[in-house]
Amino acid sequence: MNEKDLDTRFQEAVEIASQMTQESLPQDIQLRLYAFYKQATYGTLSYNHSESYDLRNAFKTNAWIQISHLSIDEAKEQYIEIINFLLEK
Repeated sequence: MNEKDLDTRFQEAVEIASQMTQESLPQDIQLRLYAFYKQATYGTLSYNHSESYDLRNAFKTNAWIQISHLSIDEAKEQYIEIINFLLEK
């Protein structure tokens, strides 16, 4: 049996996550998924400070910055691990 490649497993995890409701996930898990997804799909954040301050976006940006040291592949793996953990619950 061949193990699926990382990109395939990541896309499957994203599909599973898209079926989950925000109400079913704690906010800290939502932020972690957001950060890992952004790091996995865009790479390290190039921060652009905006004059408009939005607390929700500030939390999201902070979550992304905290994991910006991870490679794209590491972020994909972390995202997959969270989804697998949630499915086991």
